[in-house]
Amino acid sequence: MNISDCFERLRFQFENELPFVAYRKPNSNYIKGFLQNNQELFSSETFSESGFLFAPFDLKNTNVLFPLEHSEEFSVEFQPSTLTIETQKGASLKISDSVEQEKNTRQRQHLKLVEQGIDAISKQRFKKVVLSRKEVVGIGKVSPIPIFKRLLTSYTNAFVYIWFHPKVGLWLGATPEMLLSVRGLKFKTVSLAGTRSALNVDDVVWDEKNLKEQQFVTDFIKEELNSIVKTISVSPRETIKAGKLYHLKSEISGILNSNKNTLQPIIESLHPTPAVCGLPKLPSKKFILDNENYNREFYTGFLGELNLKRAKNRNANRRNVENNAYGSIVNETELFVNLRCMQIKDDRASIYVGGGITEASNPKTEWAETEKKARTMLDVLA
Repeated sequence: MNISDCFERLRFQFENELPFVAYRKPNSNYIKGFLQNNQELFSSETFSESGFLFAPFDLKNTNVLFPLEHSEEFSVEFQPSTLTIETQKGASLKISDSVEQEKNTRQRQHLKLVEQGIDAISKQRFKKVVLSRKEVVGIGKVSPIPIFKRLLTSYTNAFVYIWFHPKVGLWLGATPEMLLSVRGLKFKTVSLAGTRSALNVDDVVWDEKNLKEQQFVTDFIKEELNSIVKTISVSPRETIKAGKLYHLKSEISGILNSNKNTLQPIIESLHPTPAVCGLPKLPSKKFILDNENYNREFYTGFLGELNLKRAKNRNANRRNVENNAYGSIVNETELFVNLRCMQIKDDRASIYVGGGITEASNPKTEWAETEKKARTMLDVLA
């Protein structure tokens, strides 16, 4: 399969209402994917299955699995600069009067929601809560494939995907945040928080609110994983770029216990992280579910490869190629938090955005931050 064949297969799946996902990992030149061969809705019960997983914010709701045994897995090398992005006839970004009115209503609702969050923090119900909203725009009848191509060329350092199931819907995104990577017994996750826009990394100045917010996330992950894993370490904090925005990130890595099936407890411990929910987790999550007044669905959930078997060379540094033939097979899982995403339905795109609220938050500033984040998806629709 070459790159042209790849996009044709995606069109075929979409037009024939067959489930599929295509994705490109950060800084990779490969588009990978799963093409399910039927319309059945599968799910993972214990995270022990193999395939591609799409899980919601609230794990009490059903996740969706494209099982390896019911799907064709593919991998195609490509160069973003060589992609041809079709101009879609009649496609346009429309802000109708009704959509504009809806946005004004949502702005008032979001400002009030942030005020409620700050008030709850002042009453010590929790230290931080992440509050979100939807930005809805009319896009007309368009194919999602050119939108996916624009995401691929615009956000090379993000996990970019297009996901479709006829019984669930159509989602696209470009997320900068890994939830969990496991290869054999080695694991890695990240503490990501804070948002700033700047011309380059040297112009980014982090205030106390953002620094504290990112530290909340780091401390939470360490505390949650300490009792589950064998070893754990944290890298120094750094500034990273995602699209036109910058974030604070620390890498957290270590070794899993060999005598336990730790994938399910580690996922359930990490998700949802303070970067998408709050701290402590349970009261901030309850506040979100009780007060956001809309269903996040798969926004701030997670998605990615689950328990795929990959070859592990015995020693990659050996010059004797024959020795490497005795490599072992290991399970690999790589999951990403579903940030910077959209759902397309009925000629409209719903763009999901949010921000971390602490005692130092200002409602108007938080609204402005969600406006900046919405540009990630709006730019590929315009």
